[in-house]
Amino acid sequence: MKTLIALLVAVSALLPAAARAEHAKRGGAAMPGMARIGALVVERAWARSSLTGNGAAYVTVRNTGTAMDRLVGIRTPVAARAELHTHSMDKGIMRMRQLSAIEIHPGAPAVMRPGGNHIMLIGLTSRLRKGGMVALTLVFEKAGAVTVQARILGPGARGPAAGPGGGHKQHQKKGGHTD
Repeated sequence: MKTLIALLVAVSALLPAAARAEHAKRGGAAMPGMARIGALVVERAWARSSLTGNGAAYVTVRNTGTAMDRLVGIRTPVAARAELHTHSMDKGIMRMRQLSAIEIHPGAPAVMRPGGNHIMLIGLTSRLRKGGMVALTLVFEKAGAVTVQARILGPGARGPAAGPGGGHKQHQKKGGHTD
């Protein structure tokens, strides 16, 4: 009985993501935080609210096809320019550098996250306010361009909620979430 309950809980956790993917695949309007172009699925799009003239955004790109593609550019109406960046350690110091592209291999999602690959929004034309949305147009070498709506989270956010509890138990303090 416990095995059956565990199986039902696991399957029910996967249903919302599967429903969004199927909805997009059938040509339905993309849900916030998700878009599709060809074999590429852009999901979990989010940005941090801005406190200065720059900001950061994050997405996950899954390649459901058989050929590798590359994310080669980003456009957004809320910044003078948007660039692909990464963080790396150099002699014990965390450094950020611009990337010319991010490879999207079949079966291996490209996950952007704080402290790793991300979209740098430089010269914001307006503040990114928690609870709002920001349009990000991702430009792929083969698939072309697709626009996704990214939800704006708080300045210390580590990512969008992943269900009950937000999927961030390690970041919670007694009495509430730290984000």
